[in-house]
Amino acid sequence: MTILITGSAGHLGEAIVRTLRGRGLPVRGLDLKPSPFTAAVGSIVDPAFVREQMDGVSAVIHTATLHKPHVATHSKQDFVDTNVTGTLNLLEAAAAACVKSFVFTSTTSAFGSQLRPEAGQAAVWVAEDLPPVPKNIYGTTKLMAENLCELFFRERALPVVVLRTSRFFPEDDDDPAMRSAYALENAQANELLYRRLDIADAVGAHLLAIERAPKIGFARYVVSATSPFEPRHLAALARDAAGVVRELYPECARLYAARGWRLFPEIDRVYVNARARRELGWRPEFDFAHVLHSLRVGQDFRSALAREIGSKGYHDTVFDDGPYPVAS
Repeated sequence: MTILITGSAGHLGEAIVRTLRGRGLPVRGLDLKPSPFTAAVGSIVDPAFVREQMDGVSAVIHTATLHKPHVATHSKQDFVDTNVTGTLNLLEAAAAACVKSFVFTSTTSAFGSQLRPEAGQAAVWVAEDLPPVPKNIYGTTKLMAENLCELFFRERALPVVVLRTSRFFPEDDDDPAMRSAYALENAQANELLYRRLDIADAVGAHLLAIERAPKIGFARYVVSATSPFEPRHLAALARDAAGVVRELYPECARLYAARGWRLFPEIDRVYVNARARRELGWRPEFDFAHVLHSLRVGQDFRSALAREIGSKGYHDTVFDDGPYPVAS
């Protein structure tokens, strides 16, 4: 039976299709944009198209979405159409087709305003029990879609796993201060301490979720690289994150100095993946310890899959003042 992947021309969708093809498994990619990984070109907003694509499908991984980078370029209605109505169409069609597993790619942006503590406060421990407070239309519509997923489990017994992924895109940060202060690789290596995910590990989590969904029924998981931090570190992270990291990894200072890299002076949040590791059996490989090992042996710390897919961008337009426009 076929696994349907929405958003197959995007970073994660392509990565999942590549991986499933490499394993010799039947997979059908669906996207608005043609690509070598897209078998059917069309919109998830079109219910007839979605129903047609569900024929012979045993599992769905729904990665297609309008992202945070689209907030300044797309209307709120666009976000509702794609992220909410599109998800509803897929859930309806999947339930009608008796699909065995449905995995929805959500985002840590669902936590929204919870992620930035007030000045002087400790970093935020971000686990599944932290109440979501979306701060823009992206987070709002992703949370709405999550709730639809839960509704379909309750009403239609459709097994659904929601994965709240942290950032895995390879593009530059939208914050000009971050871009000017840190080289891209330096910043993304630092983020693996607390808020980043290699795309190979993201794929692994999604495939485990497909496998485990029938037994789980419904659940939400935070999916991010395993952080070395513990709750006892939270106050210090807000004051002197670099000092905490150097204490945990004494070799870090030498390895970073050899590359001319710097640690972040402050960290405002820590994404906690303990539940995903425990309940999905997920074992992410690309964490900060892996970064330091890669620096030690002179290798790229990104996965081969991440390097193969590369940067895609989010818009057809090239912007002069950043990778994408930021909503005011």
